[in-house]
Amino acid sequence: MTPEPKPLLTPEAVAAAQTSITKLTHELRRVILGKEDMIDEVVAALLARGHVLLEGLPGLGKTELVKALSRLLSLEFRRIQFTPDLLPTDITGSHILQERDGRKEFTFHPGPVFTNLLLADEINRASPKTQAALLEAMQERKVTIDGASHPLSDGFMVVATQNPLEQQGTYPLPEAQLDRFLFKHVLAYPSAEEERRIVAEYGMVAGQAEPQDLGVTPVVDAKAIAQAGAAVAKVRLTDEIIDYVLELVRSTRATPHLLSGASPRAAAQLALAARARAALDGRDYAIPDDVKTLALPALRHRVILSPGAEIEGRRADEVVQALVDQAAAPR
Repeated sequence: MTPEPKPLLTPEAVAAAQTSITKLTHELRRVILGKEDMIDEVVAALLARGHVLLEGLPGLGKTELVKALSRLLSLEFRRIQFTPDLLPTDITGSHILQERDGRKEFTFHPGPVFTNLLLADEINRASPKTQAALLEAMQERKVTIDGASHPLSDGFMVVATQNPLEQQGTYPLPEAQLDRFLFKHVLAYPSAEEERRIVAEYGMVAGQAEPQDLGVTPVVDAKAIAQAGAAVAKVRLTDEIIDYVLELVRSTRATPHLLSGASPRAAAQLALAARARAALDGRDYAIPDDVKTLALPALRHRVILSPGAEIEGRRADEVVQALVDQAAAPR
């Protein structure tokens, strides 16, 4: 008699992961008001060991979110302000000639990329060459300088912000760079009610309040988040869910409205994101809604509009959302 297969996740592992995630999201929502969807996507990316691109005008809480996240997790946090004159070595580091014991030798000085949580602020203000300095770090979690490889933290995560491309002094991110981001979240202005809460809560603070000034203290350690991330990798993904992910991604390559569709990497990352969202809800299995909810932020930055669609005034979000709405979700 064939024994029944053991579940991939024990109830204890699910409960432990859910406890860590709930503590983290609760505190983030206490500090960042009215941005629940952005918080959920950033936490899901953290669990999936992915990176996030936040697009929006200044003053919408992007930097505050990253600072609060690093404080809550006790992670080392570095910030790079991208400017047109920024060089690749300003990100990765370089070898500097120093004198030691009467001898001159080159010593490697690591750049700000050697951290746990990196905020790449206004990433599209820098030249494409400088933006590309993050490619290897984001994909392989290492940096190669002068032929020598330097490993980064295993939990290394980039949260990048960018201004809308219509603004002056911005460069579009290369397609290879965009494909390294698990999600692209587009921030809108808060509703009137949410903005009133923000003014009531922070209207008496001069300048930008630091997380510690708002009572933000570490609630989850890096080990607990790593364990939650390990649990995400074991969330069950049925054949029907896998086929649903593939149908969505492959449909972006078949529509005449898109010149270039999403890559196989996008399909794999969307499946991983669905697992992370299941963990956020305390489930050890993914459901179609996990895929459907995250399809737009996972795919919008991986497609390119066709010239005809641009002439018609279409937007990538509109085309991707239409494909998501048309795809039949499994029961």
